[in-house]
Amino acid sequence: MNEKELPPHLREDNLSEETKTLISSLPWNKDFIGNLYKYKGCWYYPNTLQGVLNFEKGFKPQETDIILASFPKSGTTWLKALTIALFERLKNSNSSSDDDLHPLQSDNPHGIVPFFEFNLYLKSSTPDLTKFSSPRVFSTHMPFHTLRLTLKDSPCKIVYVCRNVKDVFVSLWYFRCAHLEKEVDMKSLFESLCEGVGSFGPFWEHVLSYWRGSLEDPKQILFMRYEEMKSEPSAQVKRLAEFLGCPFTEEEEEDGSVDKIVELCSLRNLSGMEVNNSGKTFNTVPYFTFFRKGEVGDFKNHLTPEMENKIDMIIEEKYKGSGLKF
Repeated sequence: MNEKELPPHLREDNLSEETKTLISSLPWNKDFIGNLYKYKGCWYYPNTLQGVLNFEKGFKPQETDIILASFPKSGTTWLKALTIALFERLKNSNSSSDDDLHPLQSDNPHGIVPFFEFNLYLKSSTPDLTKFSSPRVFSTHMPFHTLRLTLKDSPCKIVYVCRNVKDVFVSLWYFRCAHLEKEVDMKSLFESLCEGVGSFGPFWEHVLSYWRGSLEDPKQILFMRYEEMKSEPSAQVKRLAEFLGCPFTEEEEEDGSVDKIVELCSLRNLSGMEVNNSGKTFNTVPYFTFFRKGEVGDFKNHLTPEMENKIDMIIEEKYKGSGLKF
């Protein structure tokens, strides 16, 4: 795949002279897509790094902002859908008719909640954010230590979803294959993950940055686990609503509102919507590629015992003393 066929955030055609100079001084590596550069401890493709730099330079947080954060393929699409549904229910509690089209029926969660570094700040440090009403909801794959420098002392809320790295790897492999329209070498991708070299990696440091942030300030950062969202979706949706300042009333709970949101945002329901079978993101990624199995433990069908053991050993070493367990 040549440079022009790659999605915008993976290319090198959007770099400022200042960024080109910075890149020339950064540690770099190469994967099956292209060059990766290490900035503030995290690996980025060139144009994605430009988006990060533009964000750092230009983003002005509002106190009511909400940022949905994750490592890629950790449940990002689901978290976005749930957050959209939680706030939409407040808008429509008194005024909506059953015939009105829900936002999730007319656009993909990634179209409604944009990424800072992929689309909003990809080409400019001063994008037009006037279309976002309060509370503004954004998303990112940046690690917390990079995000917090720009947020400074803002009280805006951050929700981080974490997933078992073994399932993240399998989901990432399928996504890459679909994205590039060819089979990616699983062994090479696995070795890169273990070495910490990959887009937004290392995985371990990414998770720990938000985990430690949530321990320091649990009122600002909610740390969610994908596996708990799957095993007890209603409880986790209520926890999310409480954190975001829009808890369910007793009347809503009795009326089944929690279950309705869980069902609306289920993989089965979202993947069956027309918009998610025909649309594409701003950077030409088909919406359907964001929906696969969504299962917990699917890695058992793909990883060898040796691969599992290698990741287990890395997890034990990296998370030792952090209090974070899987």
